[in-house]
Amino acid sequence: MTDDRVVLVTGGARRIGAAIVQTLHEAGMRVGVHYRGSKNEAQALAHDLNHNRDGSVCSFQADLSDPGAPEHLVTQVVEHFGRLDAVVNNASAFYPTPLGSVTEAQWEELFATNLKAPFFLAQASAAALVVHDGCIINITDVHADQPMRNHAVYSMAKAGLVMMTRSLARELGPAIRVNAVAPGAILWPEVPMPENVKNAIVRRTSLRRQGTPEEIAKAVLFLIRDATYTTGEVIRVDGGRHLYM
Repeated sequence: MTDDRVVLVTGGARRIGAAIVQTLHEAGMRVGVHYRGSKNEAQALAHDLNHNRDGSVCSFQADLSDPGAPEHLVTQVVEHFGRLDAVVNNASAFYPTPLGSVTEAQWEELFATNLKAPFFLAQASAAALVVHDGCIINITDVHADQPMRNHAVYSMAKAGLVMMTRSLARELGPAIRVNAVAPGAILWPEVPMPENVKNAIVRRTSLRRQGTPEEIAKAVLFLIRDATYTTGEVIRVDGGRHLYM
């Protein structure tokens, strides 16, 4: 199965991003895998997928917090594939910022990665997306609505991303759809977390289990391929965790 569409996935080399890349590729799409520092993982993923369908995946390096980087990245993707149909803003920074110890550098990094970069990437990609009635998918977080303790800056940045989703849906319609996916307990942070904390989080979901990256990826695929009359929406993929927060 093949699909003419080209999708750019930011932070696509690892974790949820890699699952999104694989799912879209399995659906027949061509994929640009953006990475900042995960060069080896991005190139390995592209190599594996190109083994199945030659020329269908390419990796692109960029630090999206740099001025001009989003526009340059979009130009590279369009020059390589010849078109751009969707952008998945998945790249994210996540770490605690307890009140009283927050630095300006932390503020800048969390807002740059989680809000500034998606906005300027959307702006840079709009001209290419409008040609094919394309779409933008933002990966937000259940904590955009219910703040996480000791993560005020991250929660605020993700809340801004939700408002950006709705605002751009108005600004870019009717030609470009803009939606979001809000994961719950999917992958645990790379910093070790006590098992009792993990278990407590899982218990506070309606489905009583941890989600999978593939479940996020399927929601992204739905929004790109099938949700042709949906824009400005946030789909929660959290097992019902938001009902307990």
